[in-house]
Amino acid sequence: MLKRLLLYSTSIHFRRSLLSLNNSITTPHPLILTSTSTSPYSPPPLISRRRIHSLRLLAMAEGTLKPSQAHKHTNRLAKEHSPYLLQHAHNPVDWYPWGEEAFEKARRKDMPIFLSIGYSTCHWCHVMEVESFEDEEVAKLLNDWFVSIKVDREERPDVDKVYMTYVQALYGGGGWPLSVFLSPDLKPLMGGTYFPPEDKYGRPGFKTIIRKVKDAWETKREMLVKGGAYAIEQLAEALSKSVTLNTPTDGLSQHALHLCAEQLAGSYDPEFGGFGSSPKFPRPVEIQLMFYHSKKLEEAGKSSEANRSLKMVLFSLQCMARGGIHDHIGGGFHRYSVDECWHVPHFEKMLYDQGQIANVYLDAFSITKDTFYSSVARDILDYLRRDMIGEEGEIYSAEDADSAEFEGAPRKKEGAFYIWTSQEVEDIVGEHANLFMDHYYIKLSGNCDLSRMSDPHNEFKGENVLIERNDTSAMASKHNMSKDEYLDVLGACKRKLFDFRSKRPRPHLDDKVIVSWNGLAISAFARASQILRGEAEMTKFNFPVLGCNPKEYLEVGEKAASFIRRHLYDEQAHRLQHSFRNGPSRAPGFLDDYAFLISGLLDLYQFGGGINWLSWAIELQDTQDELFLDREGGGYFNTPGEDPSVLLRVKEDHDGAEPSGNSASMINLIRLASMAATSKSDQYKQTAQHLLAVFESKLKDTAIAVPLMCCAADMFSVLSMKQVVLVGRKPSTEFDDMIASVHSTYDPSRIVIHIDSSNQEEMQFWEGYNENIALVAKNRTSPEKVVALVCQKFTCSSPITDPELLKTLLK
Repeated sequence: MLKRLLLYSTSIHFRRSLLSLNNSITTPHPLILTSTSTSPYSPPPLISRRRIHSLRLLAMAEGTLKPSQAHKHTNRLAKEHSPYLLQHAHNPVDWYPWGEEAFEKARRKDMPIFLSIGYSTCHWCHVMEVESFEDEEVAKLLNDWFVSIKVDREERPDVDKVYMTYVQALYGGGGWPLSVFLSPDLKPLMGGTYFPPEDKYGRPGFKTIIRKVKDAWETKREMLVKGGAYAIEQLAEALSKSVTLNTPTDGLSQHALHLCAEQLAGSYDPEFGGFGSSPKFPRPVEIQLMFYHSKKLEEAGKSSEANRSLKMVLFSLQCMARGGIHDHIGGGFHRYSVDECWHVPHFEKMLYDQGQIANVYLDAFSITKDTFYSSVARDILDYLRRDMIGEEGEIYSAEDADSAEFEGAPRKKEGAFYIWTSQEVEDIVGEHANLFMDHYYIKLSGNCDLSRMSDPHNEFKGENVLIERNDTSAMASKHNMSKDEYLDVLGACKRKLFDFRSKRPRPHLDDKVIVSWNGLAISAFARASQILRGEAEMTKFNFPVLGCNPKEYLEVGEKAASFIRRHLYDEQAHRLQHSFRNGPSRAPGFLDDYAFLISGLLDLYQFGGGINWLSWAIELQDTQDELFLDREGGGYFNTPGEDPSVLLRVKEDHDGAEPSGNSASMINLIRLASMAATSKSDQYKQTAQHLLAVFESKLKDTAIAVPLMCCAADMFSVLSMKQVVLVGRKPSTEFDDMIASVHSTYDPSRIVIHIDSSNQEEMQFWEGYNENIALVAKNRTSPEKVVALVCQKFTCSSPITDPELLKTLLK
């Protein structure tokens, strides 16, 4: 197991650094000039491997250790709020949080820094903690020779970005835990990801690396320091690209959209769906692009090509939903699948996945009207409502992959909460056990045998990860049932397993509230509130889907947004803080926080929420431009640039597990421009145009790295999105019916504006922001009906008052 791990570990790159030290190679840094397109949010091959099954994985925070063991050591992290830092508060390593106290000690004692970055639900972070950071010998080496700093990458993505970019650029890969050695002035000296404690298979262990770095610091310091400074200098130049001409090349948007779709189609897996091979990640931006591209082809009269693109993504979504990456018992999706067939996952659940994946299933339902897709969207959102939302509506960050197999277990095991033996299923399910096991491919010997990548070391021998391998209608016929009756039986069985599973030790919950990830989830809840009204009446749902009124989802989104405004927004300075746990974090809001929250707020408004959400989105956009916009060079930096300890300001250009802040901002600007008066609209368009010019080379050459930006570029080329203006009394049944009609079809290039002329707050807002809208409201108000106008650049169709007629027009 360990040998396989090391084969994929970036410690091999670290060995090259050590060899360069031993051989006195003085210029290893031309590699820095090779910019990597790998996102730090796309785990490297290392993290896609299975766990070390025999490790004793201890409790991640509090609870399973005996008191005499738990507090043998206590370091400064005990005073922090981050769950990840608290997990390391009782290591023998003398950890410091990121901050001046640690930096001052390193400068005063002229000691190098060991920086370890991870997050609380990171499996390999737990492994390295148990193997190295809880080891007294390793701790003594670190305490004697280094200032050791722990960083939660979710709490400080700005710090993580600097050193992850360094490791990726220099070595070609990265991941967590991230392990980097720094000079006292925070320049990187060398780095890697996970390291085992001892030398094995000709590769250095962590203890060897510590000694080598210490020796190099004493004997080759000048070379190391110069190399680190040079690396940062080159990265700063490469990652803060700017252009003086703010007009992109003609035809760029169409070229980029087509190129990205072509590149994705070339990597499509026709057997199991998805793009690429194992490990498989549900990268929603890819699905978004293919949906968008299919619609553009359909509009251009290329129906057969449009259908080919559509079939790829719909089949991929079906395979994902039926695979083990989907939690069939409790809802939601795991991080990724280690095999090509979406079967055996890495079991952590991340909020940023749930929000985005729910949205692409909502899109699929909008296009097909197939409740298979709407049920999956509900499944995700209901999981969030049940397990991931706090008392004030805040949405938590993640659930861990690892958990104890039983109360008081001395170690944790990946997937323990989610996997089943056939005997367990028989005992719990009872009468319909054979049917259930047939449906979910449950076997006495275990079912992790569909791919050589699923479980190559038999770590899940005798265990089963639920997967649907056959068509539900065919299975119902096999068992002599109607499809509805069959689904009812499956739902009842899942409920029994859910109740039993609820008694198992739960995976660790990271209850940190991150603004950007909440923004992604807010968008999904808002959109679901109207899109799901397109489900046929009397649609049946089965556990774990609750089948609630879609309106409830809007309320969930609004509560989450309200929490952020109360706890993480300074009303006077108009600035966000990045995260919250037992109070706001010290980290400021970053570009992603503003961009993703603005997107969520625009969706809250456009899917029926109040004007206050639109007003706040505009306010946040102004602050975003003030803090992050490169007015001369174009595009947005990822940080405000106010913290001298963060050595790089990056213009992110990769849509990975999360979209880049620049891609999301581009779409926000286009949406806002389509609602604003001429002068403000022109300002938004100019900013978007300049941003597009900055990333022109990326769009031309490696469009597959930025699928969402490709969509944004095409939207921008249209210059003005289609506007649907609804005028009428709110709340009312008539308004609800009309706004549901607007959102009954898939059209990402549509803007919805709704206004009640009897509402003074709304009228005052539009009189100040775009008097054309206020004028339309005054002239088109009907005392008994809601009037819809379909407009382009505020040139509008004849008024429509029939919801069905509006649906037809929008199609």
